[in-house]
Amino acid sequence: MLDSPFLMRCLRWLWVLALFASLAHAAPPSAPPNVILITLDTTRADRMGFLGSQRGLTPHLDSLARQGVVFTRAYSQVPLTTPSHAAILTGTYPQFNGVDDFGKPLDEGIPYLPSLLRRHGYRTAAFVGSLVLDPLGGMAPGFDRGFDVYDAGFRTRRAHEDRYQTIERRAADVVARAEKWLAKNNRAPFFLWIHLYDAHDPYDPPEPFKTRYASAPYDGEIAYADSAVGGFLDHLRARNLFANSVIAIVADHGEALGDHGESTHGIFLYDETIHVPLLLKLPANRAAGSRVLDRAELVDVLPSLLAAAGLPIPRAVQGRSLLASIHTPSQRRATKPAPAEDRAAYSETNYPRRAFGWSPLQSLRSGKYLYIRAPRPELYDQIIDPAAHNNLAAAATAVATTLAAQTSDYRRKTADVTTASAAPLDPQQAEKLSALGYVASDTTPDATPNSTALADPKDKIEISNLLHDALIDVEEGRYEQAIPRFDRALAAQPHMVIAETQLGIAWARLQKYDKAIPFLRQALVLQPDSGMAHYELGLALFETGAWKEAAPQFESAVARAPRWADAQFSLASVYARIDRVPEAMQALDLALNLSPNHYRANLLRGRLLSLQNDPQSALANLLKAVEVQPDSREAHLFLADAYDQLGQAAKAQQQRERAQQIQSHPPPR
Repeated sequence: MLDSPFLMRCLRWLWVLALFASLAHAAPPSAPPNVILITLDTTRADRMGFLGSQRGLTPHLDSLARQGVVFTRAYSQVPLTTPSHAAILTGTYPQFNGVDDFGKPLDEGIPYLPSLLRRHGYRTAAFVGSLVLDPLGGMAPGFDRGFDVYDAGFRTRRAHEDRYQTIERRAADVVARAEKWLAKNNRAPFFLWIHLYDAHDPYDPPEPFKTRYASAPYDGEIAYADSAVGGFLDHLRARNLFANSVIAIVADHGEALGDHGESTHGIFLYDETIHVPLLLKLPANRAAGSRVLDRAELVDVLPSLLAAAGLPIPRAVQGRSLLASIHTPSQRRATKPAPAEDRAAYSETNYPRRAFGWSPLQSLRSGKYLYIRAPRPELYDQIIDPAAHNNLAAAATAVATTLAAQTSDYRRKTADVTTASAAPLDPQQAEKLSALGYVASDTTPDATPNSTALADPKDKIEISNLLHDALIDVEEGRYEQAIPRFDRALAAQPHMVIAETQLGIAWARLQKYDKAIPFLRQALVLQPDSGMAHYELGLALFETGAWKEAAPQFESAVARAPRWADAQFSLASVYARIDRVPEAMQALDLALNLSPNHYRANLLRGRLLSLQNDPQSALANLLKAVEVQPDSREAHLFLADAYDQLGQAAKAQQQRERAQQIQSHPPPR
């Protein structure tokens, strides 16, 4: 029989061996892991099979979840794409990084995941699915910092153009671009960010998902995105890049789908838009199958990825690495979270304030409660009321008061008082956001010191829904459907600049300028500094022949947004009509400096030069116009005139024949 000292020595050695085995299991591989971040736009947690959904939409994500770690209670900081991605990629709260709304620039002093990884030898690339994350388009300024490649290049859509070739891309296209980059940059280590926008409305999945989910197109978009992720994961496996990669899958926010009265997202802070899927696949599938029940936040993604890559976490990062919670024995045993030990999760939205002049909202999930700071505060017991239907704030005043103070304190402690207030959106940014269905104005709401004096979004949500749907109608060319929606929104809340402006735009697109002009004038009475309203009023006046009256409107638009190529072109057009040709040429030069391929600016500049008996100089602009729009009959005819002036009859005839072909067989629309 073994004596007790010998037995103790054996047990001690077994413990040491187990410790070394544990350390070896937890240590990262010798080669730095690849880091892959896939963000799923507008994706609800309750559509994920790995989070309990029975809809069968996510087989590929569910398979990955079995190879990784699932965080069952992850929460977004903002229910909007750009600010939420800023939180993900910086590990900081919006009140710290300053990106609390669309178009806000990302400061160079904020920690940023691609920059941090690039500093440690990583190749870095981003492939995004929408203009809402396009740095060069002014929607996400600064987001390209630290990336070797940032694949965006979106633009607003003109009539008859394909949505998926202009303002967004389907998942298959985004993934194909990423795979093409990987083919040339697959030597470790690399950081790859893929953003899939498909679940954002309007919901329009491609076949076979369109038919399969005809009665639930949002679900069809989720299933389609899942299939694209599955194809990309297969690509990684085929190239032997899967095993030694850290892969994070996370949504930026969810979608309300009518819950609590909200159609889409941006206004409310309930779980439908704030609870998001988050899973993490570690190298060699370490901790596969783990489920972490503690709360997580999107600010935790950056520190978790850095920790998984064995890299230091900057002190300015406000999130925390989630890796420590993966191996906690109590987490494995727990069936329900222990409220006293749960970390709070903070969220906010300034969209109601900026878009509508309503109160902003802030929320704190702490213990078993969800508290929402609003003009009429809200308090929900998430254990017995997970759908947040029974507001306890009036009955549980002590709890509500305590959580109100904690919410204010949380925000104060996580804010950066040095963060400057950014300028309002310019007209181009507002136009792009409107194309995506967001209520956007290029003016700043009046400052109101007490948010409780502002309208509670709960009382106004139908206005938000109406304007969103109307803006999508305008983008899709359904002006007759948009107009009554704008009318109803104005009846519910008169004197909204965005509604007055967009109603004028809708009537103008129907060429009913007599109806458009009063709304646009009213918008300028309400907000004289709105560059968008000045521009649209100028267009309407131009079309009625009131050129001298249109000129100052375009001048105001250009003064508000000097880098707006379309506004510079419109100003040049009206100057040319009122015999201010030298000024027209100056405006055209500015437009072409901003946008060298601007078809109309090239066409007008070439024509003006021809009319000034300078056909040789005109050729460059007219040839560019034909190159940009080869099916333009007008461009070919103007080019023929220039060739005639130069005595090049054969080339002139060739251009006229091409114009005749276009007239006889116009391009399909």
